[in-house]
Order: sequence, then C-alpha cells, then structure tokens
Amino acid sequence: MVVIGLGSNLNDPAHQVTAALGALGALPETRLIGHSDLYSTAPVGPQDQPDYVNAVALLDTALDPLALLDALQALERAAGRRRLRHWGERTLDLDILLWDQASVRLPRLRIPHPEMTHRAFVLRPLLDRLPDCRLPDGTPLADHWPAVAEQPLHRLHRLEEDRFAD
Repeated sequence: MVVIGLGSNLNDPAHQVTAALGALGALPETRLIGHSDLYSTAPVGPQDQPDYVNAVALLDTALDPLALLDALQALERAAGRRRLRHWGERTLDLDILLWDQASVRLPRLRIPHPEMTHRAFVLRPLLDRLPDCRLPDGTPLADHWPAVAEQPLHRLHRLEEDRFAD
C-alpha cells in the first residue's frame, strides 16, 4: 500500500483535493483503496497565504516509485500548479508519504517523506485511517503525534468512501 498526502490552498481547495482523489484512482495500474476526511490547516512556511485543505489517500499500484511520482506531478500540473516560492501557495500538492515498509533514497524522491512526522496535517488523517501504522524502521507513527498535537488543525467534513469507487 502507498500513502499519498494531498493539499491545496488555491482555487477552491476542497474541490481540488476531492478531484485529485478521483484522479488518483484513475491512474494506470492503480486503485484508490481508501482516503481520509478533509482537514483545514494553517500553512507551513510563508503565513501570507490561505489555509490549506489536506487529506491522505491509500493506493494499491503496480507503478514503481518514480513512475508514480511522475504521474503525481502530471496531476499537479493539470490542476494548474506553479512553483512560485518554497512552501508557497498551490492549487495541488501530492506527496508520496509511505510505500509499504520500503525506504527509498533517490535524487528525486525520498520515502518515507522526510517531513511527514513533523506535520499534524499528515499525521492526523493518516492515523485516522491507519492507527497502527509503522514507519519502515518499525517506529509506530502514533509515537510522533504528541510532538505535533498542538499544531492548528480541524476536520472540515467526512468524505464517503464510495464517492470515488469504480
């Protein structure tokens, strides 16, 4: 199972994230097997931008990590993403967070995502879906929650699982 982090703070962010969930399930050799609810969070980095809508998606894919990364970046571009500044506003951000229990270290890609344990907007939706999730080194993901529990975050609304079914 592959876990994808989704985020948006431009052009109707909730719509961007829910549309991306549908697009993830339509990727070649890929099936969306679950997703979290939507959460609203303050931006990381520059504070002169709108709040984000975030979620996580659970995928089953036969794509290799770089092929999936390329597909995710194509979805970001199709949604109008432009990289104007580091940690800046975006129509869509898709990150590979976890890939089963694998660790990947490539010039273009690191899995697990190196910042995921520092961000409530990743941990809360992921722990909601996979409360017993462990990092590749065996550390329970829940062990990282106390360090981020005070970061501003609130659930926007629940998304029904069958909304994106085949």
